[in-house]
Amino acid sequence: MLLLSCPCCGVKAEETEFHGGGEAHLKRFATGSSDEDFTSYLFERKNPKGVVFERWRHVYGCGKWFHAARCAVTLEIFGTYSAQTLKPPKAIMDRIKAKRPAWEGFQ
Repeated sequence: MLLLSCPCCGVKAEETEFHGGGEAHLKRFATGSSDEDFTSYLFERKNPKGVVFERWRHVYGCGKWFHAARCAVTLEIFGTYSAQTLKPPKAIMDRIKAKRPAWEGFQ
């Protein structure tokens, strides 16, 4: 069971209080985009073995979206942060790098 902390309201709870929303930091394409861009946005997702960045929603709390960094193998949570940020905060990146020195970084 994952224990997530909502960065919006500060509640720390089990994953059943939240709902996963897939990969974080995706570039969304606007009207007039090419078919290839839209197809890649809809269907092509990374599926790494290791550190992943995901979107989560605090369904049974404040209802807001946020991002979480976790390991897909061990389910270790490295941290959560606002969904309005374009890339993970340095503190979370440092935490990941300290635990996974060979990790290549945020793509």
